[in-house]
Amino acid sequence: MRGDSGLGYLRDPERIYAESFAIIRAEAKLNGLPPAIAAIAERLMHACGMTDLVPELRFDPAIGDSALAALNDDAAILTDCEMAQKAIVAARLPARNQIICMLNDASVPELARRLATTRSAAAVSLWPARLSQAVAVIGNAPTALFALLEGLDSGWPKPAAIIAFPVGFVGAAEAKQELARDSRGVPFITLLGRRGGSAMAGAAVNAITGGAAGWPTGER
Repeated sequence: MRGDSGLGYLRDPERIYAESFAIIRAEAKLNGLPPAIAAIAERLMHACGMTDLVPELRFDPAIGDSALAALNDDAAILTDCEMAQKAIVAARLPARNQIICMLNDASVPELARRLATTRSAAAVSLWPARLSQAVAVIGNAPTALFALLEGLDSGWPKPAAIIAFPVGFVGAAEAKQELARDSRGVPFITLLGRRGGSAMAGAAVNAITGGAAGWPTGER
């Protein structure tokens, strides 16, 4: 099918969707993953265009069930940045769950100066009152993940799940490696190395909530 400009490209959204996932399943090595994790992995690949992620994935097999149970129980989603907040499809959330990003809270700039850290990490320091059984989603800042792990070490309430895909060249690989080494008893999923980003963090949430009608057999 050709576009109005005469350029040849596929325009049918259903065919684009179907062919995208057919390519992912043909190229990716998903056979060794639990079905729920494979569903998340497919969404991650769809979000970033890379089908070579499986060797770097680290996860607790309970991540999907734990996150979905919390969301069904009206848990909030806490994100480190507005990009991650916007990447989550709110219409799929099972209880009209709040998606909270505190990065632009008025107290954050001064708090960051006082703590001598990034605004992202300072914003995470505001999470404890909302953290118990929440779903923590980190799609940008390695310092946010480090701050969350340090907080859990100091006795913060535990979230129901940690979905962590911070991206970058400084601290991202180290923060995710530490989460994979010790998730502090919280079900998690992450991608080792530099790669990540808000689109991938949101894709993981959307994969989980897309299976809300029958995890993991619902829409992916």
